[in-house]
Amino acid sequence: MHRVVVLAVGEVVGYDMQIPPQIFAAAERDGRPLYDVRVCGVDDRPVRVSSGYTAVLDHGPVALDDADTVIVPGTRVHGPRREGTLPADIAAALARIPSHARIMSICTGAFVLAAAGLLDGRPATTHWAYADDFRRLYPKVRLDEKVLFVDDGDVLTSAGLAAGVDLCLHVVRADHGTDVANRAARYCVVPPWRDGGQSQFIDRPLVDQGIGSTAPTRAWALEHLGEPLDLATLAAHANMSVRTFSRRFREETGLPPHTWLTRQRILHARHLLESTELSVERVAAESGLGTAASLRQHLHAAIGVSPLAYRRTFAAHRAGAVSERAETSR
Repeated sequence: MHRVVVLAVGEVVGYDMQIPPQIFAAAERDGRPLYDVRVCGVDDRPVRVSSGYTAVLDHGPVALDDADTVIVPGTRVHGPRREGTLPADIAAALARIPSHARIMSICTGAFVLAAAGLLDGRPATTHWAYADDFRRLYPKVRLDEKVLFVDDGDVLTSAGLAAGVDLCLHVVRADHGTDVANRAARYCVVPPWRDGGQSQFIDRPLVDQGIGSTAPTRAWALEHLGEPLDLATLAAHANMSVRTFSRRFREETGLPPHTWLTRQRILHARHLLESTELSVERVAAESGLGTAASLRQHLHAAIGVSPLAYRRTFAAHRAGAVSERAETSR
């Protein structure tokens, strides 16, 4: 079983620390858990939590020795957050991580990864409120504080707090497909995917989602992805002018309508490739991406693989699940 180890660096942000155990523990196939999740500290002592209590953890840093994924949640630790330095105990804990392991951070956990040099030359993100501090301390990191998370292969970072949910669900989706990730999201009563980035949360009034919202049109569009949906059609459905609709849409989602619609179509195409035997041409049509060539172009730009390669990956997941069930029934 894939082992996820959460490395709590005190003062750890309690909310961030609890996200991975909740999301990954909810990821199941046929009632069987897909991840073994553990929380450890940099040593065997209790860990101070920023919310005003101390946590006694079941595991010490030895848990890192056989981790497949390591996640550093948000922290107020002084060295990485204020000086750009890495304390010896944290460095020793990070040194235990196997070379094959995937490394992730939530919120200000990115400061720890950056202090360890793990983000040098890489794209990354952290909470938008601390972007200036991060740039000052770690100028070698290609920081983008406008996104919810960054997947750079073996190192992944998320924005502040709840963006850790988005990142963990993204990882479950990449590991085991949309259906598993969506079921985990439903169990945790969180959206399986949020549009836009943290730019929509940066110091400005919240948008009223009631009268005049584009939410009903977005819901309608999701039911008609295979149909022609230009900006004029969307604006007409919302009973707004194109200009008002575009402005309102960007305020509510952080994205222009065309970008949002393309993302939804790619997500739907991925779901169809994972869960059906439809031809690539048919998947392209059903998702509104037009031709097989267009689907290949969009999918490669989004996740770096072709439709057939993507389908083979999740066919292997399904075959593995069937094999496991057969073995268990013997």
